[in-house]
Amino acid sequence: MTRLEVEAFLAIIKCGNITAASKKLHVTQPALSRRIRAMEAELGYELILRNKGGRTVCLTDEGKAFIAVADKFCRLYQEAAAILNINQKPVFHLSSVGSVSTYLLPNVLHKFLDLQRYSLCFHNYHSFEAYSYVESGIVDVALISDDMYSREVLTIPAFQEPFVLVGGESWKDAENVHPTELNPENEIRLPWSPEFDIWHEKWFDITVRPSVNIDQMSLMEEFLTGENWVIVPLTVAKRLRDTRLQVCSMNDGPEDRVIYYLISGSGKRDLVDHFLRLLHEELVSIAGVKSFLAKNYFAI
Repeated sequence: MTRLEVEAFLAIIKCGNITAASKKLHVTQPALSRRIRAMEAELGYELILRNKGGRTVCLTDEGKAFIAVADKFCRLYQEAAAILNINQKPVFHLSSVGSVSTYLLPNVLHKFLDLQRYSLCFHNYHSFEAYSYVESGIVDVALISDDMYSREVLTIPAFQEPFVLVGGESWKDAENVHPTELNPENEIRLPWSPEFDIWHEKWFDITVRPSVNIDQMSLMEEFLTGENWVIVPLTVAKRLRDTRLQVCSMNDGPEDRVIYYLISGSGKRDLVDHFLRLLHEELVSIAGVKSFLAKNYFAI
């Protein structure tokens, strides 16, 4: 299995079909098909279903599972090539769930890079993806919201924070709100956690559709107009770009969110330590957020 073959597979996935992928890679379609068939022959299973006349690529079950492996393969190849420049700044590989990376991490990462001793490689991964990347050594530290069991990866609480309500001008006189005061038709709905979903179903009719359903934090503020509202963790509310938005505490709100960090326990201790210290400093500057980093990491 060669780098060109793996890159051909990933290009087909990203482009959606062999025609577009061949143009992107500047090779002929038959040559691209031969790369895929050679890799399938070596692996012993098909990756792509051959549907005559199909305009988009369809993957086998094995092909779907192979996407993450192919991604890891290419990243490891890049790291192997980078050994030639081993005397350059060490690379810190960090991943995070979207809400933390969008609103909490920018200040931390600017300070991390200020010393100019490290190079940063950042990834947005869901919690379940982060475990495999930390386990394989591709990521040094991952910040996640949904903890799972792993024999190879340490899952350690980083901080705890309450949920609050955020709304536009219509909420300027509100300080404390109760779920019974909220119109679910005006909600901007975000998928925080299974625990949050249980709380949500307790207070709101599941047959009522929210104003907007999104899974991208970058879009949230765009929809916070008029009577619309959203429930977010405190670290998100404290770092909103639109200063006109109102933040209200909640009575009978969701249980606090806990963010965990994952480390494999091997290598790059100085980079990990530096990042976590900066994160701890940022967390303790936000009233209402409880950092566990001093207790759970620096004491080790």
